[in-house]
Amino acid sequence: MKHIGMVGIGMMGHGIASNLLKHGWSLTVLEHPGNQPLTDLLAAGARTCQTPKQLAAQSDVVILCVTGTPQVEAVLMGEDGVLQGLQAGSLVIDCSTAVPASTDKLAQAVSAAGGRFLDAPMTRTPKEAALGKLNLLVGADLDLFEHCKPLLSCFAENIVHAGPVGAGHRMKLLHNYVSLGSVTLLAEAAACAQRAGVNPQTFIDILAMGGGWGAALERLKPYLTHADTSGLQFSMANALKDLSYYNDMARDTHADQTVATAIQRTIEAACAQGDPQALMPELVSRIAQR
Repeated sequence: MKHIGMVGIGMMGHGIASNLLKHGWSLTVLEHPGNQPLTDLLAAGARTCQTPKQLAAQSDVVILCVTGTPQVEAVLMGEDGVLQGLQAGSLVIDCSTAVPASTDKLAQAVSAAGGRFLDAPMTRTPKEAALGKLNLLVGADLDLFEHCKPLLSCFAENIVHAGPVGAGHRMKLLHNYVSLGSVTLLAEAAACAQRAGVNPQTFIDILAMGGGWGAALERLKPYLTHADTSGLQFSMANALKDLSYYNDMARDTHADQTVATAIQRTIEAACAQGDPQALMPELVSRIAQR
């Protein structure tokens, strides 16, 4: 593996790209209006191209870091897509959050085109992406997983083999359901506390002393005390997408989804109240305003 092509230089993808360059990889990125500014990447030696097909034709590895399943499918399967230019033996790494049923089909399509596929969705935030300290949940054959670890370690601190292809995306949806579900539950409780006249710091302190302590509380604390959203830079729109993907997976596996459905409806209602791109801590205020 000598040259990497990357699609999706957003808040997470920019950090990945930066760390690949720091570790000496040759990098080409797809030009796209949704990219973060590329100035620093270009100064560090990155190049750009216009289509996924062109990107794949000059890459040993193609990394996808896009919004979700529709975007992954378009980049891979669309006109001038990656599969139109994929070289025999090339590797496709999907770091997006995606519907596992689609992942299985896309992995088969990559294999039929002579390539290899692994899903490696991320957890953590843009801060850890910039620091090269993401968590990766990898779905792949064990041999391919071990082969790719040196590359993945350039931008990830914890790299877990979740199982065969698709297992990474399944585990990511489970993770995000628990994580975003916890934030939603706590936001509803905080909104109730606000309407009941409970002091926000008292609310935080009491929860922190007992079973209410956890990552969700730590992420919401800045917003509860100072209306600061920096503790969780994740949009309601993205949360809604991830919960809808989780519920798709639950339906596909005939799993109970009573709680997950309620969480999805709560976030749907919050998105309908205002800008869906607002960050998740603002869910507290939107629930309190109902």
